[in-house]
Amino acid sequence: MNHTSTGDGIIAALNVLTAIKQQNKSLFELRQGMTMLPQILVNVRFTGDSDPINSSSVKASVERVNEVLSGRGRVLLRKSGTEPLIRVMVEGPMMDEVTALANEIADAVKLAS
Repeated sequence: MNHTSTGDGIIAALNVLTAIKQQNKSLFELRQGMTMLPQILVNVRFTGDSDPINSSSVKASVERVNEVLSGRGRVLLRKSGTEPLIRVMVEGPMMDEVTALANEIADAVKLAS
């Protein structure tokens, strides 16, 4: 994992500016092909030097959620760079579904901590 003191927002902004320059298009033009989906972020606090993300139960939970989403959404797990948190993000077509799926993964992370 690459640790940096630069915030995610700054890195994201730089990536957007790079895409604008490389594609020679406006931000408006670039976002035309993008579909916004409901998204939820659940922060799970963990203790110690454990890495719950690498736990077999968490990996199995993420795999199951990816199967449920079946290409209709995405899952992202990452450690916070500033706090002892695992950030669980799930995105998909229905808010109720993504909320339940994110909480399922968050529960697996809690048990693995």
